[in-house]
Amino acid sequence: MSNAENIQDAPVADIDLRQEFNEVGIGEVLEQLDRELIGLAPVKTRIREIASLLLIERIRQRMGLTAETPTLHMSFTGNPGTGKTTVALRIASILHKLGFVRRGHVVSVTRDELVGQYIGHTAPKTKEILKKAMGGVLFIDEAYYLYRPDNERDYGQEAIEILLQVMESQRDDLVVILAGYGDRMDKFFASNPGFRSRVAHHIDFPDYGDDELLSIAELMLKEQSYRFTPQAKEAFVRYIALRKAQPLFSNARSIRNALDRIRLRQANRLVADLDRIVTVDDIQSIEASDVLASRVFSKSPASEGGS
Repeated sequence: MSNAENIQDAPVADIDLRQEFNEVGIGEVLEQLDRELIGLAPVKTRIREIASLLLIERIRQRMGLTAETPTLHMSFTGNPGTGKTTVALRIASILHKLGFVRRGHVVSVTRDELVGQYIGHTAPKTKEILKKAMGGVLFIDEAYYLYRPDNERDYGQEAIEILLQVMESQRDDLVVILAGYGDRMDKFFASNPGFRSRVAHHIDFPDYGDDELLSIAELMLKEQSYRFTPQAKEAFVRYIALRKAQPLFSNARSIRNALDRIRLRQANRLVADLDRIVTVDDIQSIEASDVLASRVFSKSPASEGGS
């Protein structure tokens, strides 16, 4: 090794914290998270705390201080559509920028991608997914479905044992995020203490409030060059209150689905009158009638698809 390399690798005595923060670029990722997700203040606080911990760990390594790879496996609990997948993507980016994973990608799976249908099928499936996820983040949605104690012929336990082994032996090259409903995840951890002992960060994603859901809708429309008229905005406020009271509401996911159908109705309304000149304002505007035509406003119960 050359002297230059020795000097470069030698521990440093002091580091400009702001310069280090700016150089690794995690501030940009945190700002992106703020732009992408409305609300979720407790979640964003935890992500900043984790990013700060990793930054200090990186500095400790550069200073030659005792530093071991921190346990970074996580649990995300909350209802569908609360931003869990988006946060997983940003965490992967932060881990990559700070050098804690090699690639920074996310492999998102459910039970079906990990558990086989017959003897000898599960281990190859699980190991193939782990191979794809190495150097990044493995996001397991509805992780509790891996464990089915009521079925003696279920092969989920085999996948669990492989995951636990890799979460320990490869924790410097893989971060596993287990996600799902809070109460079911609690039961899952109680039945599988090996997972609980390996998960360092438990983050709960709260449901969005009505005002936050309206802001999410307006942001989604803006990204696609649409906007509510004042009357349409009032109608959508009513829509949110009604839709939340119905079954299978999935927060931002349901809002996105509703906007997709509203755009269909808007397009159909415009095309219904072909003998006209349309303006940019016509094309961009969502009218109250586009919202109020939803089955949510009818007296009959609406299904998830009836928005």
